Amino acid sequence: MEIGYHASHEQFPPSRLAAAARAAEAAGFAAVLSSDHFAPWSTAQDESGYAWTWLGAAMGATSVPFGIVTAPGVRYHPAVTAQAVATVGELFPGRFTPALGSGQALNEHITGAPWPSKPERNARLTECAGLIRRLLDGETVDHEGRVSVRAARLYTRPAAPPPLFAAALSPQTAREVAAWADGLITVNAPHERLRAITEAFREGGGEGRPLHLQVHLSWHPDEDRARAQALEQWRFAALPRETNQELGLPEQFDAACADLAPDALDDAVHITADLDRHAALLAGYGDLGFTRLYLHQVGADQERFIDRFGERVLPQLM
Repeated sequence: MEIGYHASHEQFPPSRLAAAARAAEAAGFAAVLSSDHFAPWSTAQDESGYAWTWLGAAMGATSVPFGIVTAPGVRYHPAVTAQAVATVGELFPGRFTPALGSGQALNEHITGAPWPSKPERNARLTECAGLIRRLLDGETVDHEGRVSVRAARLYTRPAAPPPLFAAALSPQTAREVAAWADGLITVNAPHERLRAITEAFREGGGEGRPLHLQVHLSWHPDEDRARAQALEQWRFAALPRETNQELGLPEQFDAACADLAPDALDDAVHITADLDRHAALLAGYGDLGFTRLYLHQVGADQERFIDRFGERVLPQLM
């Protein structure tokens, strides 16, 4: 498995994340994943830089592959997403893996468009993915459907289109996106859940395509502090997936998570001060077929996390 670093724009300003990406490469991390948010999850975070601007700066200062999870169809017209993908791909050939997802109301509500049901969002995602692929292939596209496109053509394209991954959090979505996705990215969950997601992707047509995993973890040398920072920064991960996709404001997430039990995050975030325990938990994902992990340290001390995991954890996974 390749081990990458996750850049969480909801938590940290872009300047600090650009420095963290450079530090992660120097420490031995093999890739970087960028979030793409308009708003943070919680008022305790209070950041949300524009990911596509950041990609140019961070990729220009490093040499490792980058990924992003982005949602075309509302906040981003698919032709604009295609142009962004093509531009990054032309600047950094062979280093970019965008993943397309169906989005969250937290980021998409800003346009004022009604927030559709999950089946409708999945249908829109499939439509947008097809349009993006046609544009990346050099077609002039006219289309009328859930989105409208008029005489769109990408005048700047990379020599080879980047692979288009899909983001999925459920077996049903994983099975649907396998019809068009070049690979899959999902988020850590109990192994039974991850096995169901990856098997559904393979059954839907994704057999042999790469599987990537974002892993939320909380490390601090003090065990109590490791748990406290997870509850402070990433407590919403304990909410049902449907709730995470439907709430529209950070204040609503704070209210929904106000009374969480101390152990509520145990299935969603790896929480421990033990670096060897982290290494063992991460190694287990290789048995599920994942070829790249992106590690997301939910705590504030990104720099110490990068240093310590580079010294103690990454060597155990190579």
